[in-house]
Amino acid sequence: MKIQKNKDWINSLAHQSTPDLDECIAYLGSNIEWLYSLKNIPQDPEWHAEGDVHIHTNMVLNELYKILESQAEHIQGSKRQALILAALLHDVGKTQRTKEIEINGVLRIACPQHESVGRSYLAFKLMELPLSFDVIWRILGLVGEHHIPKLLVVKNKTKGEYLSLSRRADIELLYWLEVADMRGRICADLNKQLEYLDEFKMFAEEYGIWSAPHDLTDEFSVLFTTENESEKDYIYAQALYEMEKSIISLPVEAIARSFEHKIQYSNLVVLCGPSGSGKSTWVKKNCEGFILISLDEIRDEVNGSRTIQKNRGQILHLAKDRLKDCLRNKQDVVWDATNLRSDFRKILCDFGRNYKALVTLVTFLLPESELFSSNKNREFSVPDEVLLKQLDGYQFPLVDEAHRMYVVGEKGRSLFHTGVFGDLDDTKIVNQ
Repeated sequence: MKIQKNKDWINSLAHQSTPDLDECIAYLGSNIEWLYSLKNIPQDPEWHAEGDVHIHTNMVLNELYKILESQAEHIQGSKRQALILAALLHDVGKTQRTKEIEINGVLRIACPQHESVGRSYLAFKLMELPLSFDVIWRILGLVGEHHIPKLLVVKNKTKGEYLSLSRRADIELLYWLEVADMRGRICADLNKQLEYLDEFKMFAEEYGIWSAPHDLTDEFSVLFTTENESEKDYIYAQALYEMEKSIISLPVEAIARSFEHKIQYSNLVVLCGPSGSGKSTWVKKNCEGFILISLDEIRDEVNGSRTIQKNRGQILHLAKDRLKDCLRNKQDVVWDATNLRSDFRKILCDFGRNYKALVTLVTFLLPESELFSSNKNREFSVPDEVLLKQLDGYQFPLVDEAHRMYVVGEKGRSLFHTGVFGDLDDTKIVNQ
């Protein structure tokens, strides 16, 4: 009965319901525990004169409902559901990141990286809720990127950074979330902050990403002439990445830049997921013929057991040498480890790009409860406290960390992909 009641409440967000914060916490707090702590988190009185995070979040929800009844009344269904839940959850990371720091000689209350911390915390939590993955993905993007729109304007960022943001978050929903976020606070420079958001909207419309993410499929459908499927995959993924990094400005440039490497290149697949998320099973099904570099297997080789954690430097050095050999010889390779930290993933992805490989990041996202039950049924399970530590240190991967990204759910089900040319199928990664 309670499960059905929660499902009905969550579904009502897609239509006309306008719950206040206390009602939201009553339904979702048992799953998203950080919501209970919002009342205990202070904010800087100059930036947030309204008070603590609980007060601010409730004000943001109220402002969002006004917007949804006026300027954004066209936002309905799953997008409305995602936007309301993102407004509810956008500052949950402040419960972990709020602290006093000195800024220009003044002691202030700040919460650096609360956006990314909140997104990482929510990733496996949201998978427990009766939500479509499309809604979950939108929420994660909005929570994790809600500080970026004004930053792009203030820092005069490049077109490429706007394009990249459009694949990390729904741009229109991000704009409305931030308008509500600004109106849901008391600060002296509110009008200036709203002006920044209007400029952000103007640039997003100019760059063609207001209502859809950056995508080059139409351009390359015309540009491609004699290329085979493998070459198309390589050129397209490189073009998307290089335009967003402002290395090139036009898709056609990618064809010339890829000429030397498109015929023969390595596929580097970097896995990202906690223990028990299905990485090894997925590799067996999808990466036939790939060389597997497994840190667990190298630990077994060096230490005599995959559970013994000593000689970490030697093991990592050996793994990197093997990876370099594969990339140098244009061999397809999978790096099999949890790779939960963004700095670890960056090292691997940089290796791949330096060797002109096609780098694919595959991240595994399951309900948190399923992770623990799957782990218990594995041949090489880890203690619950180890899995908890993995989740605590998890840093949600971004779509622009690699050329391509896949998100995989329970039983290896494909949930999302980006950076892939044409229709997705089970052979896309190994289509050489």
